[in-house]
Amino acid sequence: MRRKSSSPFKKGSIHEFEITDLAFGGKGIAKVPIDDGLFTVFVQNAIPGQLVRAKITDSKKRYADSAILQILRHSELEKSVPYQSIPGAPYAALPIEIQHRYKKKNALDLFERIGKIERPENYLDEFISSPQTWYYRNKMEYSFCAIVYDLKDNETKDIFGFGFKHRGMWWAVENMERDSGLFDKELEDRLIDIRKYCEATGLAAWHPPKQEGFFRYLVVRKSVHDNKFLFGFVTSSFGLDEFDQNAFKDLLLEYFKERVAGILHIVYDDSGDHVRVLEGSTNVLYGDSKITEQLLGLDFEVSLQSFFQPNPKCAEKLYSKAIQYSNECTPENAVVLDLFCGTGTITQLLARGNSREVIGVDIVQEAITDADINAKRNNIENVKFFAADAGKFLEQFPEYRGKIHTVLMDPPRAGLAPKTLDLVISLNAKAIVYVSCNPATQARDAEILNNSGYALKKFTLIDQFPHTSHLESIMLFER
Repeated sequence: MRRKSSSPFKKGSIHEFEITDLAFGGKGIAKVPIDDGLFTVFVQNAIPGQLVRAKITDSKKRYADSAILQILRHSELEKSVPYQSIPGAPYAALPIEIQHRYKKKNALDLFERIGKIERPENYLDEFISSPQTWYYRNKMEYSFCAIVYDLKDNETKDIFGFGFKHRGMWWAVENMERDSGLFDKELEDRLIDIRKYCEATGLAAWHPPKQEGFFRYLVVRKSVHDNKFLFGFVTSSFGLDEFDQNAFKDLLLEYFKERVAGILHIVYDDSGDHVRVLEGSTNVLYGDSKITEQLLGLDFEVSLQSFFQPNPKCAEKLYSKAIQYSNECTPENAVVLDLFCGTGTITQLLARGNSREVIGVDIVQEAITDADINAKRNNIENVKFFAADAGKFLEQFPEYRGKIHTVLMDPPRAGLAPKTLDLVISLNAKAIVYVSCNPATQARDAEILNNSGYALKKFTLIDQFPHTSHLESIMLFER
């Protein structure tokens, strides 16, 4: 239907859109006729060929952003899968080869358009697929909620809920009735039983708008190497005296037996609608508070709140490629700086088996403490870890000025802050290996690096999160 006005859609309004293409970041594209041409609406997590009902979340003169409320017609590209569809895997029904085609195309477009890289396909080293496209994750967070979005009736209901937040609704969950195909089948097949047990206690699920209730989250980490679970059961303190912690512990042990490494009960009364287990009081009901994971032959202790790559098998491929790039351009006796090192995973891998001095820097003191522990556990001696702001590292440790040969950096999704990128350039390193979970911000930084004397040599794309819009990228620059 042709619209009479070229004015943007109003924020908050709800419309039906036909999806014709897919942009970077998992944004489906809809073209709506208006008086002076076609108006573009981006629909998050939509697939070409779908007809969707979506709510406008932002509106500009030339385009609008929106969030899916309901899929009215599925795309011919989609295939049936034996798993429950969840908001966190919007492309699960899209064959993996089609997912790869869109991801590669969108990344190359970004590098050319934002990064000003001419014919970026000429620099593409390889596209690495995840070794597992199903059951690849090692962590999940399930939410309890007093409001459930019923996918059959397409409406919210005030009943006890346990699952994942519905698309575009922070106040309602979709109940998990079977496994998602992403985490662990044995565990997710039991979620419906856990829900029924918790509901039978008579204690309420958390009600986000009212900020009240008892049951809040179940956070589960899995050690792929040991095949064990670490549970973080999060509740409020409202009704704590009526809750039988030992009975719940025994339930998990009955269901998962020797696979249980530890069970933690976290009491969390903050009104925020996300898990911040560090801010709650924690009681270990059973076992340990950490699990052990292995990457490329090294062991790492992982706590419930620690950042650790969610797809460890694919992370091994990512790290191997980053190390390959670093080794190609770094002499044996050189100094390597690993910025945003976290718990020191890649720092140790860079140092293993050679005489280089490898420095790991991260602003989070807890991460640096874990990094030191992990390095000692793995007998890696030629590493040093510093808790410091990446943008101020040389100010705090001037002894490294002029001594850094290679910089490896893996910044957050937002990319590098301008001051931090200035610091990296001021190091005058011979080579930079840039690992990114957001090709858009990497493309932005790539142009600045190029204008500062760093030439792109090659890059690799890694599909670490199948069935999502996320894509990892590793670029090698040399001065």
